[in-house]
Amino acid sequence: MIKETIESDILIIGAGLTGLTLAYALRNSGLSIKLVEARSRVGGRIETVETVDGVKVEMGATWLGNKHTYLARLLAELGINTFEQIIGDTAIYEAISTSPHYLARIPPNPEPSLRITGGSEALIKKLSSYISVENIFLDAKVESIKKSKIGVITDCVHSIFKSKIVISTLPPNLLVNSIYFDGALPHSLLSVAKNTHTWMGESIKIALTYATPFWRSEELSGTIMSNVGPIPEMYDHSNAEDNRYALMGFLNGGYFQLTKKERLAIIMKQLKKYYGKLAETYTNYEERVWRIESETFTPYESNVLPHQLNGHDVYQESYLADRLMLAGTETSTYYPGYMEGAVYSGLLTSKKILEKLKHDR
Repeated sequence: MIKETIESDILIIGAGLTGLTLAYALRNSGLSIKLVEARSRVGGRIETVETVDGVKVEMGATWLGNKHTYLARLLAELGINTFEQIIGDTAIYEAISTSPHYLARIPPNPEPSLRITGGSEALIKKLSSYISVENIFLDAKVESIKKSKIGVITDCVHSIFKSKIVISTLPPNLLVNSIYFDGALPHSLLSVAKNTHTWMGESIKIALTYATPFWRSEELSGTIMSNVGPIPEMYDHSNAEDNRYALMGFLNGGYFQLTKKERLAIIMKQLKKYYGKLAETYTNYEERVWRIESETFTPYESNVLPHQLNGHDVYQESYLADRLMLAGTETSTYYPGYMEGAVYSGLLTSKKILEKLKHDR
């Protein structure tokens, strides 16, 4: 098969939050920009799923705070609102398996968690609207990257991209384990990347939609905290208008090898302890097992801790004769492993690109 060759000044690998923020920040630069995305959708680890009954549930990144200033400014610039996550005054708390759960009083939160009105996808859709459709290539998995005399050649499944600069926004461990580099990357980078934690990588997000928010009665709560599990935490996931209702949280990542049906069964067993038969009145069940998403996660070579090596110095350097830059939330020196880190990385990388190209002229 003869592959089509596509040329641009900038090639961005990954159309998630960092990649889209980067493209948005460069939109008026006069540079030609292309994005390649291995998935059949944009957004990366931001994924808002709308159920058949019209409830939007977050299977990926969900919360932000007032301290996330770069993200907050971007949302304001794009005209996107936020609303406060419902926590309530009490939470269902389960400390140990030998003691029953109880309703614990929650002190006021001085730093409330916020959610994006319309779902986290609202940010992705708005950023994407500033990029011409013909400049985003979906189902375009990168196979290899190599230097050329004037830039970089990136070989994808169906196309070859020639660019002056290529920016990877992939999780570092995924990058070095899934793409062949013709022109070896330094051992210092490879060693760090293979031991860098992938944000969301081990997470299992779960959500159940309901016709009514029954958990808001005085005897119950939509906030669950359990040291016993298999659900360690869960929250009221109703929308900003408060007319669509859901519970959303996390399932212990160790259950990734079970089937969806088996996971739902153990979820119901736990929720029925708290809510009785009301738990079974759900209208839809959604889940995302990020560990089995090959476009996000690849196994580590050794045990890796949450946020391990995020923001490391090696990610602030460029490679392949200054033609390859690394971006993404794991590479960020500011709030790595959060949406804030992803946005900051995209904005910072845009400045680095403009400075480099100005210097090269």
